[in-house]
Formats: sequence, C-alpha cells, structure tokens
Amino acid sequence: MACNQEKAQSLLNRFTTMKMKQQEKRKPRERRPYLASQCRDLAAADRWRGEVLREMGVKLAEIQNEGLGEHHLRVLNEEINKLLCERSHWEHRMLELGGRDYSRSALMTDLDGNIVAIPNPSGRDPGYRYFGAAKKLSGVRELFDKPPEVRKRRTRYGIHRDMEKQDFFG
Repeated sequence: MACNQEKAQSLLNRFTTMKMKQQEKRKPRERRPYLASQCRDLAAADRWRGEVLREMGVKLAEIQNEGLGEHHLRVLNEEINKLLCERSHWEHRMLELGGRDYSRSALMTDLDGNIVAIPNPSGRDPGYRYFGAAKKLSGVRELFDKPPEVRKRRTRYGIHRDMEKQDFFG
C-alpha cells in the first residue's frame, strides 16, 4: 500500500485541490432580481434578459415532446407564458435605462412597411399563447378550430333585388 505522501502527490488529488481553489476564488452566483425595476445597470438588465431567453429556449424544446403528460404540458406552457411576460418587463426596463428597443423589432410588418396586428387564435387574453404539444391538448384544440360559418337566410327583398340585377331578356 502506498504511503500518505505518495497519495498526496497523485494526479487526482492535485486536480481536486486545484478545482476547490478555483471555486473559492469565484464570487457567488447572483440571482435574478424579482422585479426588473430593481436593476439599475443596463448591462445587467441585458444579461438577465438573456438568461430569461435561455430558460425559454430550454422549455420550448421540452414542450415539443408529445409523450409528456397532460399536466406537465400545461405547467410547461404556463411557465413559458410567464417567461414571455418577464422578458417584456426586462425589455421595458432596458428601454428606460437607455438601451435598445427590442419590442420594435418584434412587430410584424407587411410588404409596404405597415404594422400588422398578430391575431391570437385562442379565445383567451391576447397575451396567452400555446406552444408545441400543448396545442394538441383537449380543450385547447377546440380554441383553434374555427366555428362553422353560419349562412344568412335570404329575404324576399334580397331575392327580388337579385332578380332585378339579372338581365333575362337581353
């Protein structure tokens, strides 16, 4: 069996002590402020917005899996909607601090450059959206189906008017 001095010189031991020293030098990880208004620095606000976007990306990739349970899909969709709201708060705060206006680039425009309103296919509030496999859940699918078009009954006046427009004798 090797003596303690040889054990101390082993490569693994040196590697672990080096890692521990690096962790001690690092400052503790900051937590994202609960309110965007608490942030006073533009660079920090941009960093927190980026963190929100990364979290959204992870959850958007996860919600594409149709094999997840219905409850898990609904929870994921709710978390994504909350992150969307938080992202807009950070973008608004960055604008207040004198940063770039990200909401201007998010608007849809037509070929003429006019701003087009994005319709929300679901009947819920305009800010709520469904993503990935959550669109196929029961109760949600019906929101996206368009109701059948109701045909208006023709009145006598309409029938006579149409007959007058047609030229039977000429």
